Amino acid sequence: MVKERARILVVGGGYVGMYTALRLQRKLRRELGRGEAEITVVTPDPYMTYQPFLPEAAAGAISPRHVVVPLRRVLDRCHIIIGEATAIDHARRTATVSTLATQEKAAEGRQLAYDELVLAPGSVSRTLPIPGLADHGIGFKTVEEAIGLRNHVLEQMDIASSTRDPALRDAALTFVFVGGGYAGVEALGELEDMARYATRYYHNLRPEDMKWILVEASDRILPEVGAEMGRYTVTELRRRNIDVRLETRLESCADRVAVLSDGSRFPTRTVVWTAGVKPHPILAATDLPLNGRGRLKCTAELAIEGAPHAWAAGDAAAVPDVTAKDTGRECAPNAQHALRQAKVLGDNIAHTLRGEPLETYAHSYAGSVASLGLHKGVAQVYGRRLKGYPAWFMHRTYHLSRVPTFNRKARVAAEWTLAGLFKREIVSLGSLEHPRAEFELAAGGKPSHDPPHSPKGSS
Repeated sequence: MVKERARILVVGGGYVGMYTALRLQRKLRRELGRGEAEITVVTPDPYMTYQPFLPEAAAGAISPRHVVVPLRRVLDRCHIIIGEATAIDHARRTATVSTLATQEKAAEGRQLAYDELVLAPGSVSRTLPIPGLADHGIGFKTVEEAIGLRNHVLEQMDIASSTRDPALRDAALTFVFVGGGYAGVEALGELEDMARYATRYYHNLRPEDMKWILVEASDRILPEVGAEMGRYTVTELRRRNIDVRLETRLESCADRVAVLSDGSRFPTRTVVWTAGVKPHPILAATDLPLNGRGRLKCTAELAIEGAPHAWAAGDAAAVPDVTAKDTGRECAPNAQHALRQAKVLGDNIAHTLRGEPLETYAHSYAGSVASLGLHKGVAQVYGRRLKGYPAWFMHRTYHLSRVPTFNRKARVAAEWTLAGLFKREIVSLGSLEHPRAEFELAAGGKPSHDPPHSPKGSS
C-alpha cells in the first residue's frame, strides 16, 4: 500500500500520457479516493489526437471532433493543466510549466513539485534549413493542420476554377508532398482521392489537370510494410498519375517554386512536409540522460536510466527491444509500441508505490497497415501481405479497435456507415482559420489574414 501521498506528474497528453494516466486511475483507484495519491497531467491541448485518423479527417471521411479524445472526460480523476513544461529539474523533483495564464501575464512559469515523473511529450516535426520551407510549408501532425490542409486543397481548386491565368492555375493544381513515410503517403493518397472526386463538381476541372508529386530521399517508401509492399505502393500511386520521385530531395520552395535535387522545378502553392520527426525540445531542458538521437535512455521496465522515480515511453524514450534477436535494438517509436508501453508504465509506477516487483516491457512487432485512399491500402501483418480492399478494410478495423473510448468507436463507425450511403462532403471552411475577419471588416477595421500565433502552427 502507498505509505505517503504520492504526487505523480505526467508530461504530455498524447498516446503515452493519456493511456498511462488512465491506467494509473484504475490501478490507484483506492489510493486516489483516500487522498494518498494525485495525478497531474500537463498537456498543451485538452485532448488526445488519434493521429492514424488524420488522413481520413483531412479527406472528410471522419469529423475532426471524432479524431480527438477529450482528456477531462476520460481522465476524470486527474488534474489537467493546459500548458507546456519548459524545464525539468529532476534532482529537485520540480517542473517549470508555462500555462495560458502565465503567458497572458508574461509571467514566469509555474513550479510543480512531484514524486514520480512520466515524460511523454511525444515528438515534433523534423525540418531542414530549406529556403522557403518556413514560409510556405504545411505540416501534418495535428488535427488543425489536417483540416487546414483539406481547406487549402479545396481552396486551390476554387482558385484554379476561377482564373484565366494559366500559370496561376498550374501552380494552384500542383501539390508536392515531401516524405514517403506513413504520414506523407496516407495524406497524399486520401487527399488525391478526395480531390479527384471533387472535380466532378467543377465545370472546368478534370482529375488530369492536377499534379500530385511525392518526394522521398531514400530508395523506397513505406519501409514499415516491407520492400515488396513498398514497391507495390509506388506502382499503385503511379497508376493514379501520382509522380513518385525516389532518391530525390526538396532543395528549395522559395517564391512558391519547388526545386528538387534532380533539377525539376514545379511552381506550386502547396508543399506538405512530412519528412520525419525529432524528439520534443523539452527533453534537452532536463537533467536526464539522453542517447545520441536525443531520446531518453530507458530500461526495459520503462524507467529512465540512473534517474530513480523518472519514467518514459513512446517517441521520447529509447526502450530496449528485449524480443529482438540483435542486442542493442530499440523499440520503434510508433503507436503500436506506445499504447502497450503505457499500460506497462502505469502498472510499474503502481508497483513502485506499493513496493512490488516491476514488469518488463516485451512486444514483438506485429506488422503495419496503411491506407492509400478509399478502398485502397497495403498491409504486412505477421508476415502476411495484403493489398487493395482487404488491406484497406484491415486498416479501418484495426484502428477502429484502437481508438480510445467506446464513444469515439461508435461515432467513427457511424460516420463510416453514413459515408457509404451518402456522397462525400467537399466543403471548404477556410474562414475558420480567420474567424474574426468578417467582424473586423464590419467594425471598420482591416481584417488580418495572418494566422494567430501558435506553437503548433496552422496551414
